[in-house]
Amino acid sequence: MKYIQWKQFRARGAAGRRLALAAVAVVGVSTAFGGGLATAAPSKPADGEAVAVSRIVLGVGAKENQRVLSWYSSTNAGQLVQVVPASKLVKGQFPKNVTSFPATVTANAVNGGFNAHATIDGLKQRQKYAYRVGNAGHWSPTYTFQTQDFKGDFSFLFFGDPQIGSSGDTAKDGAGWADTLNVALTANPKAELLVSGGDQVESANVESQWDAFLGSDKLRQYPWAATIGNHDVGGKAYEQHFWTPNTDRSTPYYNGDQAVRSGGDYWYLYKDVLFIDLNSNAYANGSDAAHIGYVTNVVNTYGAKAKYTVLVYHHSIYSPASHANDGDNQLRRQDFPTAFSKLGVDLVLQGHDHSYSRSYQIKNGKKANPAEQPGATQVTQGPGGVVYVTANSASGSKYYDLTKPDVTKDPNYGPDPLNPKNHWANSVENQEHVRTYVRVQVKDDKLVVENLRSGTCAAPNAAVELGQESWCGPDSGATPAAPVGSIVDKVAIHTYQGGKGNNKVAADTNWLR
Repeated sequence: MKYIQWKQFRARGAAGRRLALAAVAVVGVSTAFGGGLATAAPSKPADGEAVAVSRIVLGVGAKENQRVLSWYSSTNAGQLVQVVPASKLVKGQFPKNVTSFPATVTANAVNGGFNAHATIDGLKQRQKYAYRVGNAGHWSPTYTFQTQDFKGDFSFLFFGDPQIGSSGDTAKDGAGWADTLNVALTANPKAELLVSGGDQVESANVESQWDAFLGSDKLRQYPWAATIGNHDVGGKAYEQHFWTPNTDRSTPYYNGDQAVRSGGDYWYLYKDVLFIDLNSNAYANGSDAAHIGYVTNVVNTYGAKAKYTVLVYHHSIYSPASHANDGDNQLRRQDFPTAFSKLGVDLVLQGHDHSYSRSYQIKNGKKANPAEQPGATQVTQGPGGVVYVTANSASGSKYYDLTKPDVTKDPNYGPDPLNPKNHWANSVENQEHVRTYVRVQVKDDKLVVENLRSGTCAAPNAAVELGQESWCGPDSGATPAAPVGSIVDKVAIHTYQGGKGNNKVAADTNWLR
């Protein structure tokens, strides 16, 4: 039986999908690649059964030599990944001796069928791999990915809120998102990670939005480090699409609120960076304290293995736009900054506000150096100094305009004395109603952060195309749109060299008091 597309599977109807849920095979595996074959003997689908494999996404693993694959299938029978060095393909076909990684498969009660994931382990550096998922005779197309050096400098890309469907036109949103991925990865073909700021889609359980989000094959070629946003909760679709490493969904992080439990806190080590990703949807009644406890435990356990600690979560605590004074962000501004300074966090990446901002160095919730100038392109990090970055829309589906600092809404989030139109925390605030993405270069002695334009005022740019924004371009539309690839903001953060690692705290923390 030939591979068929997911839409054909969906056309089988609810009755067919209910039959598919009759049995569930759960096969858990992470097997070393390259150390001998790990070949499964999968059961086969019933004769005449049409099998669909769809919504494949390559995810980040727990370390450089791992990747995670997640996908949907119409059958639970023997789902696995086959992986081989791309040079071993024979006229595009997999050889007989191929390494296989059996999948964990669970029923997808919302959409019918099954969702599967498998961890590819034991990858070698500087190697191009080919893979396919599915079952014997019912394989997906073949995709490839490239590993780089497992030590040394590298770059990763950070994307804010694709939120496919938020403009009201899923196709236009998907086109903008796909174009940003194409622009970003054409300019940065050796980028090693794609890091999410959350809100992949507008409505968590609308699979047509997920289809548009996952439409680009770039998400099958470069590992996506998922982050859960407020539009990704309300169901289990997020965790069905993204299996993340070292994930903790313990009750204290969520206070029993099932609506926000799809996707927990997780961490991974990649070269010299300890990445920690939080589900910031839960924040009240002790959840912030639980998240801080999680970060503390991970940093204390694994921080010595990394030069840099990068936190990622959705809700931007130093929002410059519509969410600047939301009550939940006001609470997080009280709860998070001092803890992050004490833990030696270097960089915090956030989404949610559909605008771009880059903070000054913030220490214990205050500007670390009152003399740091707005828009400085070089900063030297002192102990406890943390830079917070908020990513703009990567798809063009929705933008939020910058707001003026308003002390009547939050007396602790007033204007910057050096640049009163900005909030005090932010060195740069920007909104042009054009798509952008953030590039982070990780070097031995610094982090270089750049916000780059991935579009102009022209299509695909759904919010502008549909007339939801009345202007487009720099200076509130007074200046023509700059070209794709041009720089909105760039800063080199020369990291602190004292203590444990770069910005890690020494045993004596008197300087924090």
